[in-house]
Amino acid sequence: MRLKNLLLMLLTWWHRRTLGTALYTWRNGVRVGADEAGNQYYENRDKSRRWVIYCDEVEASRVPPRWHEWLHHMSDTPPPNNALLHPWMKPHAPNATGSAAAHRPHARANYAPRAYHAWRADGAGD
Repeated sequence: MRLKNLLLMLLTWWHRRTLGTALYTWRNGVRVGADEAGNQYYENRDKSRRWVIYCDEVEASRVPPRWHEWLHHMSDTPPPNNALLHPWMKPHAPNATGSAAAHRPHARANYAPRAYHAWRADGAGD
């Protein structure tokens, strides 16, 4: 299993991190925190560059909004440990497009498509 992970790191970018990112993180990275999904956030020593090492699949929508704000230098301080800002806030959910949890407006059992009649200039299609 370790050989498989090493080969994935060497040959692919879509499985967590590449060898270059791992070496750069080891040499220059200072761990700042992690989110509830397990993604780890780093910055370099002079605080000019910030990046994320994804826990699972490399997917930008897995980054919660407050960490996104920090990554893009809109905030100087990283978010507190997995705390929601207000009690009415929901936990972050990544984009579900292409998965079983995706929104399907026509997947209801009682859905019947309406008849479609193309518009015609002479009014005959009304």
